[in-house]
Amino acid sequence: MNILVAHNFYQQPGGEDQCVAAEVATLRAHGHEVTQYCLHNDSINGMNRIRLASRTIWNHSAYRELRKLLRAHRVQIAHFHNTFPLISPAAYYAARAENVRVVQTLHNFRLLCANGLLLRDGEVCENCLGKLVPWPGIVHRCYRGSRAASTTVATMLATHRVLGTWSTAVDMYIALTEFGRRKLVEGGLPADKIAIKPNFAYPDPGAGKGKGGHAVFVGRLSAEKGLDTLLKAWRYLGGDVSLKLLGDGPMATAVQDAATKDSSIQWLGHVSREAVYGLVGEAMFLVLPSRCYENFSMTIVEAFAKGTPVIVPKLGAMAAIVDDGRTGLHFRPGDPVDLAAKVRQILADPLELARMRRAARLEFDRNFTADANHKALMAIYEQALRGRDQVERAAPLIAHPHS
Repeated sequence: MNILVAHNFYQQPGGEDQCVAAEVATLRAHGHEVTQYCLHNDSINGMNRIRLASRTIWNHSAYRELRKLLRAHRVQIAHFHNTFPLISPAAYYAARAENVRVVQTLHNFRLLCANGLLLRDGEVCENCLGKLVPWPGIVHRCYRGSRAASTTVATMLATHRVLGTWSTAVDMYIALTEFGRRKLVEGGLPADKIAIKPNFAYPDPGAGKGKGGHAVFVGRLSAEKGLDTLLKAWRYLGGDVSLKLLGDGPMATAVQDAATKDSSIQWLGHVSREAVYGLVGEAMFLVLPSRCYENFSMTIVEAFAKGTPVIVPKLGAMAAIVDDGRTGLHFRPGDPVDLAAKVRQILADPLELARMRRAARLEFDRNFTADANHKALMAIYEQALRGRDQVERAAPLIAHPHS
């Protein structure tokens, strides 16, 4: 099959980028021809506000470039991961104009929420869910703390809701979990166009041994990841187990301060992918204390691949992915005392921890391998190909560039 994979990279690398790389590698390993179209947010530097806003709503150059690529490579499926902000929804119409079916993976809740997290002031927020114009996101400056930037995102969302882009220009959406799918339907996306396919790890890193005697956190050091809850919990633990934090972000100073005051906390910053796998595989368990829903954290998949149990809050998709008592434990969201109690529970029973390690790896083998992912992806592609007998050539009611 001839497939185009399109992705807008953020300025700071993250789990979405890993997902795209793994999916492209898997498709090619299974013999598909994959063409990539990628833009990077580094190009925003120096771009004035009006130009960026215009491109966020409709990028004429991306439209033209994509039409040429789709035609030249005789693409059958255009699979989009992130189109925000530079590729823009114009990309869907480029595919329609070339009679190419459109699949969109939704790695976050951007189509429902200006910041993509359904989070505000450290708490879950669904105020914009289902609104034609997500005005609360503007009022509360939900995107980058800027009213102007939030207005741009809200305008993009509202414009394409009015045009019917989200309901008619995409043949199939991919939600990462059933929880995510339910939120997307609540937000107005057509239920019959949303399939579920989880993230996965490729290549398989192999199970670790869990003999390192430490806990591990992997991710962006930011408020939505629940770093305050994690650091407070470790104060309550009083050195019962060491904690290694991998990653960087705006809370790096707070993490470094905590590490200076508590010898059981170690901040390692950015490390290589191989080093991440090594540290996760040798960890007794991984902690993901996020305050947001976490559509599908790659750190959970990677931990399961290494046979490492995960402690998560009983919140959103995390509570569904991690089976409490089997592949990890749940704690009350935002509660450092309960998190500390769950850590002590794991430490108190080495036999139970060993059983959880086996169950975590088995969960990976059953659901999160490249082969399982490819099979699910092919079923979604086939559904997209069957779903529309004739693609309309009509453009949305905004300026339509010539090919």
